[in-house]
Amino acid sequence: MANDVPAVSSAVRIIERLAAEWPTPVAPKTLVAELGLNRSTCYNILATLQRSGWVTSAGDRAGWTLGPKLLTITGVTDDMTAAIAQQEIDELARRLGFVVFVAEPDGSGGYVVTVKAERQMGVRVTVGVGEDFPFSAPAIMQAYLAWQSPERVDELVDRHGLKQFTKYTVTDRDELHKVLAAVRERGYSTSIQQYDMAQSGVAAPIFDRRGQVSRVVCSLAFFTELHSDNVTRIGSLVRDCADRITARTGGRHPSPSEVEA
Repeated sequence: MANDVPAVSSAVRIIERLAAEWPTPVAPKTLVAELGLNRSTCYNILATLQRSGWVTSAGDRAGWTLGPKLLTITGVTDDMTAAIAQQEIDELARRLGFVVFVAEPDGSGGYVVTVKAERQMGVRVTVGVGEDFPFSAPAIMQAYLAWQSPERVDELVDRHGLKQFTKYTVTDRDELHKVLAAVRERGYSTSIQQYDMAQSGVAAPIFDRRGQVSRVVCSLAFFTELHSDNVTRIGSLVRDCADRITARTGGRHPSPSEVEA
């Protein structure tokens, strides 16, 4: 009978331990203590697994969790994705003080809220899980369509139309394509009084393992709280949140050629 290779055996035990806690990160000191590993050996194995995409660091002190390549191989369920999204948007809502939610297609052209977080008390813009948004809700629509081919965008617009919610809503087809190109460049969409004169929003895509937009992270606030002076900062935070969810669920950003196809 062949003997176990110690490094391989230790790597398997580390992965099993991370899987047991996933999506919550596990601190290296916990792995060292519970698995009886030498500290330097543990860190070397983690570094090797990280280079292969099998584990990923959640930060210097936050710990380690399963990596995108392993999640791509094994698959991530909707419940797992929701759990990861909830963790990430909870933290973002705490930082922003605005409602943050995840929306996904409802099967009829619109979008439905599936996960939500909010921290601010008092009068605020809010949404509820299960709430619907129409196809042309600007921030959400633009975050979805920006990574579609121009032909696919036109097909969807022909099917569902572009509703003018306020005087700032973009309804011209050529202008929409310009807006989508800008969204793709910066990684998030903006809707300053385009859906409601009293509100503004930003949204960013979550990509699946095929490089397609599967969900959108969106934050809404009153226009007096989210406006042209701070939308770049807030949009970047929403984009970073969506990127973390993409990475933690085994998704990937599409290449330029995939967008143009």
